[in-house]
Amino acid sequence: MSRNGQSTVQPAPPGATAMVLGTGVLPAGYWFETHEHPQHQIAWAARGVIAVEVGENRWVLPPTRALWIPGGVQHRTGTADGAEMRGIYVEPERCPIGFTAPTMMRVTRLLHELFDHLGAADTAAAARERAEAVVFDLIEPVDVIPIGAHSPTDPRAEQVADALTADPADDRTLAEFAAAVAASPRTLARLFLAETGISFGQWRTQIRLAASLPLLAAGLPIARIATRVGYASPSAYVAAFRRAVGVSPGRYFAG
Repeated sequence: MSRNGQSTVQPAPPGATAMVLGTGVLPAGYWFETHEHPQHQIAWAARGVIAVEVGENRWVLPPTRALWIPGGVQHRTGTADGAEMRGIYVEPERCPIGFTAPTMMRVTRLLHELFDHLGAADTAAAARERAEAVVFDLIEPVDVIPIGAHSPTDPRAEQVADALTADPADDRTLAEFAAAVAASPRTLARLFLAETGISFGQWRTQIRLAASLPLLAAGLPIARIATRVGYASPSAYVAAFRRAVGVSPGRYFAG
């Protein structure tokens, strides 16, 4: 699965199964290049936290969450702090799941155990088929809005974007950023809207919320997360998260 990490792929018996599982230990900071598969994929980390990017959207996935990636969808996957990733590849012609877009899934304790069972080298073909049928029955989508935003390409707006990505808690106003990059506030606002499709304020919110997801997945208290990504209070962070994502931060990764 990984050129830089330790990886193995457990092949399925020909014609006897719908799924092939790959496992890989990804080192901190490792990202696959953008790619696609003819099969559907369930991207999941048995340990650690992975992220999947599709276009401007990003999903952060602790072990309680996975992402269904339909076949043919270009994506890149990586980890900030290292992870034990499982790539579960599903043959479309043997798949009863009809998700047509990337979809976050809930990974229960039972589903976790089934993934481990399917990844074991000594699981017989008949047992695999039975386990796969249960996996398909247990797949439960999580109805959330993905977080993320395109970065602008104009050098002036890009400098601002880079600063906020490096430090989401940077509280400079649009006018202060404009002065720092030798542009007028009106020009900078126009650039963000034209090049990202959303206003500067909305873009900053998306970047802050995206930065909060790994902290949330790691179990940090809401008060610490709010401060680290630029919110004046936990309630302000929770309100922004709920407006943008559709659920509270506490429910986003709940098992």
